[in-house]
Amino acid sequence: MDKWTFGITMLVAGMGGTIATLALFSIIMSLLKKIFPYKQEEE
Repeated sequence: MDKWTFGITMLVAGMGGTIATLALFSIIMSLLKKIFPYKQEEE
């Protein structure tokens, strides 16, 4: 594997990992919103 192929592979793996992590955090936050819904405070 030459330098360019390795570089492109690392680029795709890094970007894919970042997007997968963001999607996972989004799913976790959606689940937490359903478990703990927001309630307005009464003054």
